[in-house]
Amino acid sequence: MATVSVNGTALGVESFGDVDAPLVLLAGGPTMLSWPDALCERLAAGGRRAVRYDLRDSGESTTTDPRAPGYTLRDLAADAAALAHALGGAPAHLAGTGVSGMVAQVAALDHPGAFSALTLVNTRAVAPGPPDDDLPDHDRATMSRLFARPAPDWSDRTAVAEFAATGAEILGDDPITARAVAARIWDRTPGTAPPVQTANHLGTVFAGLGCTPRWRERLPGIGVPTLVVHGRRNRFFPVGNGEAIARAIPGARLLVLDGGATAIPDAAVGAVAEAMLALE
Repeated sequence: MATVSVNGTALGVESFGDVDAPLVLLAGGPTMLSWPDALCERLAAGGRRAVRYDLRDSGESTTTDPRAPGYTLRDLAADAAALAHALGGAPAHLAGTGVSGMVAQVAALDHPGAFSALTLVNTRAVAPGPPDDDLPDHDRATMSRLFARPAPDWSDRTAVAEFAATGAEILGDDPITARAVAARIWDRTPGTAPPVQTANHLGTVFAGLGCTPRWRERLPGIGVPTLVVHGRRNRFFPVGNGEAIARAIPGARLLVLDGGATAIPDAAVGAVAEAMLALE
């Protein structure tokens, strides 16, 4: 792993595949480890250079004061465009999942020349908070269970990993995988509380976006091949959110993972990689 400096900030990155191959840029949400190793390896085996990276305020990227992050969603989008240029110069296939899927949508709209294709996984087209009337909101019972749990001791690796595992079970994801990934995240940034980073991304960043029209209304302007991947069992951003994105972006392909929730399950990695490789 390494860091690349763009826009006055350092972004943690990890590369898979030939440095001279077409670039697939995987924006992590909340860290690069949101993207399964197996998917990155499949993309590399398919002749791409897959680079996953940490958004600002996550993983090994630059962190800021949680009370005053001092950046906006558009800054995160500009980071993606600048990173694509720094890593290869040619337009990149940009992929985002969850929060970073929102970043990816704005990046494709604000910096169209930087990207050759777009993959959006388990995300939605409006900022955090109450969604538009035609979009399904978080499942309330699931959210109540998820947020009723007491926070772990963030300095305790085992406790943090177990907290992630129970959260995954509530959301319908694989708790074993979630436990292992959380332990790896902890090893990269010991003692860091992910909710602080997430609060920066979801709070000040999105509340301060203030763009008119909203990016949902701009989605028909995306002119690159687009893949929308969504778990049918996703109770955080129900599948209707992915369906709405796919309807709005001209020519977008929708891939619904019947066994998926908020994460890409191991059994679906091959199908997702194949669909991404076919996009260009």
